[in-house]
Formats: sequence, C-alpha cells, structure tokens
Amino acid sequence: MAAKIAFFRPHRLPFFTFNSPPRPIAKPLFIPLHSYATSTTAAAAIAFSNLSYGPSLHKGHSPFPLELPKYHTSGENVTSLDEAAFTRVFDISALRVPSEICSTLENRFRGHLLNWPRIKNIARVSGDEIDDEIKTILPNSDNRAESESEAEAEELVALNRRIYGKAEGDGEQLNSVLYRDKLARTFNSQGYVNFRNLAKISRPKKKKKMMDGGEKRGVKGVGRNDMAFVEVVECEESDADDFSRLLGEDFGKRPKWRGSTRLLLLDEQYANKMLDELPEAIKVAFQEHDGQCTRSAFELVKCKLTLLYDYWQLNEVLEALLPKGMTIPSAFETVGHIAHLNLRDEHLQYKHLIAKVVLDKNKPKIKTVVNKVDAIHNDYRTMQLEVLAGNNSLVTTLVENGLRFQVDLASVYWNSRLATERQRLLSCFTYSDIVCDVFAGVGPLAIYAAKKVKHVYANDLNPCAVEYLERNSVLNKLDRKIEVFNMDGRRFIETVFASQGAPPITQVVMNLPKDAAAFLDAFRGVFQRHGRDEQRTLPRIHVYGFSKAEDPEFEFHQRIRIALSEVDFDVEMHRVRLVAPGKWMLCASFLLPKRVAYSRTGM
Repeated sequence: MAAKIAFFRPHRLPFFTFNSPPRPIAKPLFIPLHSYATSTTAAAAIAFSNLSYGPSLHKGHSPFPLELPKYHTSGENVTSLDEAAFTRVFDISALRVPSEICSTLENRFRGHLLNWPRIKNIARVSGDEIDDEIKTILPNSDNRAESESEAEAEELVALNRRIYGKAEGDGEQLNSVLYRDKLARTFNSQGYVNFRNLAKISRPKKKKKMMDGGEKRGVKGVGRNDMAFVEVVECEESDADDFSRLLGEDFGKRPKWRGSTRLLLLDEQYANKMLDELPEAIKVAFQEHDGQCTRSAFELVKCKLTLLYDYWQLNEVLEALLPKGMTIPSAFETVGHIAHLNLRDEHLQYKHLIAKVVLDKNKPKIKTVVNKVDAIHNDYRTMQLEVLAGNNSLVTTLVENGLRFQVDLASVYWNSRLATERQRLLSCFTYSDIVCDVFAGVGPLAIYAAKKVKHVYANDLNPCAVEYLERNSVLNKLDRKIEVFNMDGRRFIETVFASQGAPPITQVVMNLPKDAAAFLDAFRGVFQRHGRDEQRTLPRIHVYGFSKAEDPEFEFHQRIRIALSEVDFDVEMHRVRLVAPGKWMLCASFLLPKRVAYSRTGM
C-alpha cells in the first residue's frame, strides 16, 4: 500500500497528510501537438520538451479532467468552480535515506533535486520516526562485523514483532495500545466478538462533493491549507499483522521498519529511471553508504507527487479557467479584509468565478471581494460596489504606516494606492506647520499630519466620512490635535481663514482631483478683510487634479491660473500616478500669490 508523506514548507501554514483519491486511467494532459506526430510516446516527449521547467497545469495527469466553464451568449454569469479538477499527479523518483544524513545529502545533491516552488526537496515518511527510548533497543550500526549481521537481523525482527503486535511470542508484555488493539479484535462494547473498525466510531464522515449530474464524488485530501503530498508507489509488503482494526483501514500494512528515514525528491528528468541512469554523484553516494552498512535504508523509490488546487497561483488558475486570449485580472486593491477589483467588460460574465479564485488564493487575509460597478459621480465620492464573494461586510479596519483606520467602503472613499503620495506630501511639512485639509475624507492625510505638525484643520462634505474621521482620530489618540469640520469646501476655506486670533495656516491640501482646481477661487481676497500685512505668512497650497492632455502639466497649470485669475507665480508639478491610459493624476504645489490673497474680488 502507498505510504503517505507530508512536506515541510518554510513560512507556510501546516497542512495535513491524507490519502489520495482513486485515480482512473487518464492520459497525460499536454499542450496540443502538430498533426504529423507519429506516436504517442514521441508526441509526449515533444510536448514535454516544449513546456517550461517546473510544475504546470499542462503537465502530469489529472484524476478529474478539467472542464472549462461554458460561455453563455445570453450573458449569464459563470460561477461554477471544481477545485478537484486542478489536481495534478506527477511521476517522480526519490532517494530514501537515513534521517541523520538527510541534510548533508541535500546539500550534496542540490543540483539534482526537484527544486520546485513551494515544495521542499525533503519529504518526511509518516510514522517513520523513532523515540530515544526505542533507539536504545536497536543495535549499533557503526563498525559492525559480518559475523554479527544475522544476530542483528534477528533483533530487528523481534523489534518489528513488538511494534506490529506480535510481542507475546517474544515473551514481552504488551503495552497499553497493543492490549487495546487485541481486545478490539476480540470483543466490542456489548461483548460481541470480532467487532470491526472500533477506531472509526468517533470519526466524522468525510464530506463528499456533488458533481454536475448530482452524483456524489469523493475528494479525499482536497481541503483548505492542503497543497501537495507524495506517495511511494513501490514498497515492500509486510506479512506482519496490522493495526487496521484499531487505527482504521487507512493505516494499512506497513513495511519492515529500518530506522527513521527521509525522502529526497529528485529532479523530474530522473522519473522512472534506474540507478545506473542517475548522475555519478548519486551513484557514488550509494557505493559509500553500502560500504558502511550491511542493512541499508538507502534506496531509490518511485513516487507520485500530487499537487492540489491550493498549490496553484492565482494567475495559473485564472489562465486555465478564462477563455484563451482574455486578459488575466490578477491585480486588485486591498482595503483591510476587502479585495477591490476593477473588472473590464469582458470579465463581467466570469466575475463570480474570478472573485471565488481571488478569495481562495488570499485567505485568510481577504474575506470579501467586491467590484466597482460605476465611476464616482456623487459629491460624497462614494463608489458603487458589488459584493462578488465572501461576506457582505464593507466595514473594515486597516493599518497603514503604523496608523489604524476604520472605513466603510459603502459610504466613504478610500484609496490605498495613494499611501506613497501621502508620505511624500508629509515630508514637506514641519513641526511648526498648521495644516488645512479641505477634502479630508476619513483622515488618511490629516491623521498622519497630526503626528508631525502643530495643528490640523480637517473638513469633508460627507457626514459619514466626518464620523469616521473623528473615530479614527480617537483610535490613534490624536483627537486633541485635529479640529474637524463638516461643510462645503469654499465655506470651510472662508471659515478657517477668517479667524484673526488663530495661528496662521501654512499648508493647505486639496485632494479632490476631479474638482479641486475649481475651488481655488475661494482664495481670492481671503485676507482682504484683515488688511494688508507684509509680515503675514501666506499658505502653501497643494492641489490635485486629473489631466488627459498630451502635456498634462501645462494643461493643469492653465486651469490653476484661470481659477486664481493670476499668471505670475511659480508652480511645482508632480506626477502622482497613471490612473488610466492617457490619464494622469497630478499634484501642483505653489505659494498663494499676494495679489490673489489681498484681491478685492472676493467670492
């Protein structure tokens, strides 16, 4: 019977060892070949050579053939996803070696090992460990003489008899586990003889998935956190009795125990090859080990490496599911536990299928997948989002550069892609600055600035955004340095600059790219009522905007000049990011001109 082996993978969640599903005879799945291929073997060799090194959904064979989702001309959404269809089985060879020298041999054979992503080259044989107490029973294998080999073999047979339940013949007392197994073979809980499968009473039944036709199909081993497992297909059969009644039929019969061993998975090119066809480095290691030990656990075995649905990356799964030639939507914005997609029209029919894969490949961090339905048209800058997978909660808490923010994407605006721009703008502020954030939202910039500057005035027209702004200020213990307003942008500018006793505002941020330039006329004559003061500190304004022009900086500069009715002042332009093909987001920074601040043409 096949032996189950579990992988050790660094920086990964643990996964369980399980039996492989029954494998019907299936032809290997390869890339389509030319029509002039003369034989199946030759065609397979050509296809294999055309594929890149490493695992692929086009290599190996699948117990459950992959059926691509059917395209509906009526526009009906495609939602079905059969995870078992992504199981791929690869024939490989492995070296069974003693665990004591496994690490040394791994470094020695590094270039001849499997070296696949997320798969470690060393596999552990389940149930093949040895306790320190049992290790003292084994004879010392160092410097053994040939005359002692038979006696040592008898001792090993006796040990196997004690392990597999035949210790009474050797005069040894049964331990508690073997004694229970003996009782289980004789009586059940009601006194009846030959009660079978005692250990399975408390085990829950394994779930079965439904096929399209309604037929149940077992999918043993396809579960969460399970990525891959190995089975040794060539094992010695043991005539010793087993623990199937105590441990269940899955335990099966096990080979003679020869000490704690490991498997070194060899490169895929050495699959189904004999020892004389392996590299010289491996042959030399065989000779060295055979010369040292008469009873060797060093051998070449054939294995089957099974990669499950959780092994494949997001782009690999979507590439197999979506029609050929369609762009793979693998990029998305992450807001807390929410993945925010911007799907194209060609993806809408497969939106639930795409969301399901995105959710599976980003668990447990991602719990909800949404898609932007329409562009932002309202004054509150809220997006129309459609929940495609996961829970329906759009309220989340996120951490950005050490600060925590609570947001509700259904009622407020948030953009994680502007985190770098916020840090760039924050670097322009000093401790003595007084910052005025005209369109603050939930406070990503205002709260950042409050940690560095002297005081912050934050405003937003959306009452929900103002509520979360106040909540986030308290959450980050910066509420004493932030003064919150809920009013129109022009009225807010007039209000904060009208106070004569307050410290002068030195920095003004206007991050509303669609309309911010239109609010610049609120600064005309903003200091006119206070009288002209040559010592007054004029604020530095940072205004954001979009531009689709060939020269976006020049076009945005012209709009600023028109809004301020002033042309003689310097403006620093910065390209923030390309939001769409040919559409740039810009940031213009300039010192408010005196002629504008003291202009008699007010609002």
